[in-house]
Amino acid sequence: MTIAVLFGSLALLVIVGVPIGIALGAASVLTIFTLPFLDLKFFALGLVSGLNSYTLLAVVLFTLAGNLMSQGGISDRLLCVAKAFFGNMPGGLGTVTIVACLFFAAISGTGSATVAAIGLAMIPAMCAHGYDRAYAGAMVASAGGLGVMIPPSVVMIVYAVTAGVSVTSMFIAGILPGVLVALILIAFNVFQSRRRDFGFVAVDSSWSAKWDALRRAKLALLMPALVLGGIYSGLVTPTESAAIAAVYGLVLSVFVYKELPLSRVPKVMLESALLVSAVLVIVGASVAFGRIMALEQVPATIAEFSLGLTDNKLLILLMINLLLLVVGTFLETLAAIVILTPILLPVVVKLGVDPVHFGIVMIVNLAIGFVTPPLGANLFMAAQVGNIRFEALSRAIVPWVAVMILALLVITFIPSIALWLV
Repeated sequence: MTIAVLFGSLALLVIVGVPIGIALGAASVLTIFTLPFLDLKFFALGLVSGLNSYTLLAVVLFTLAGNLMSQGGISDRLLCVAKAFFGNMPGGLGTVTIVACLFFAAISGTGSATVAAIGLAMIPAMCAHGYDRAYAGAMVASAGGLGVMIPPSVVMIVYAVTAGVSVTSMFIAGILPGVLVALILIAFNVFQSRRRDFGFVAVDSSWSAKWDALRRAKLALLMPALVLGGIYSGLVTPTESAAIAAVYGLVLSVFVYKELPLSRVPKVMLESALLVSAVLVIVGASVAFGRIMALEQVPATIAEFSLGLTDNKLLILLMINLLLLVVGTFLETLAAIVILTPILLPVVVKLGVDPVHFGIVMIVNLAIGFVTPPLGANLFMAAQVGNIRFEALSRAIVPWVAVMILALLVITFIPSIALWLV
């Protein structure tokens, strides 16, 4: 009865359009009313303890850093580097676009910011050189998913907090899978560019041009090395590193590049606060939701049921991948992480799957959800910045989703891709 109230009310609230954070909290409160041994103090304590996390400060600060740098001239300089080094490679501007998304992902930590920053510049440029507009938008939307796969990633931090694993380990584990996804996307673009005869634009790739691009972007390219190097060396924690990133982004955008007026900084901070507040509501409400599941032994029951069906690790991982791909089409990524991690992690741990590897598998799955309708946050962003009809973009994204699923299967069944550096 308790489980029916908990999940039934959550599903009903989500269906009628209630924001997921509010739906989680409301479902928890309704369930508490059905349990005589609990009262609303249980929900309040869960909400407070869920947000009282030093690690979660990194989510706030990385979001602010990404917003500051996305509006401070960073993307243009990264694009120049990508063009100088990759502009004359097979795939032309498409390859440049994916590489630029990879660069920007190492700064922004979010998918939608990557799509906005790179898409605004590259979708019109690709269309001017013969690329189909919907194809260009689908490419940017797909490559924008690298924003959550490449560290520093806000989603990785939330998974680490939820699963009780090291943020540093998650960041290290995300490097090779993110690069692998980028290489597979580049290979698909090269194939499509040759098959569809998209226009090729000659780019000055002389060493002087490369050196000039690196000189102009050296401070922007230094940020990932500064942030991630501090974490991996043990000199700073991820939260301290996020603070460094925010200050560095502010100084670079306002005082060095001078492309973000100081008068606009409060607006950027307000936008970041509004974005993060939605995330923190989800995280806080999910703690009470998770504690009710734990009291009712939902994770243990699901683990026993799943292992009763089969103890074949590959088959269970396939089933979980299918579940996550479906969930990603209608549930926001962070909400899926905080709801499903306590349920699925005990299942895979009993099968000997490393929690860090499973976290990467979850994140890649849900990154695919960024580009699958009807939710598809990256699709909506690409449609907006590229002036593309959503229906046309939804059709163009299908082969890109198939390619990303191929990358997902490789990452799922070859754990060393995620764990080798760890």
